[in-house]
Amino acid sequence: MRKPRDFDAELKALEDKARDLKSRKVQQLGELVIVTGADTLSANELAGALIVLAETKEAGKREAWARRGAAFFQGRARRTASATDRDADGAPAQPGGAQPMSGRKGAT
Repeated sequence: MRKPRDFDAELKALEDKARDLKSRKVQQLGELVIVTGADTLSANELAGALIVLAETKEAGKREAWARRGAAFFQGRARRTASATDRDADGAPAQPGGAQPMSGRKGAT
């Protein structure tokens, strides 16, 4: 006879995984705000800019923003790779490009 499935345990595991994914998403968004320099904006300015971006339906503007964002990340990847090439002791770069929090400017 088959062992019955523990649906409660499976549901709890899925809820835990969803909570972890949400937490990681929030952390990555925070890191993105910092690395782009947007942490120097007030919360109201940042929220207003994001609202305008989210409400924009013009494909041309969205494509231009996407290209600019891709160029930003490609530039960071090149800088990270060249810094790793110069690393004499061969220590791996930080995964995910996380920046230390101690150098934050304009935190409120």
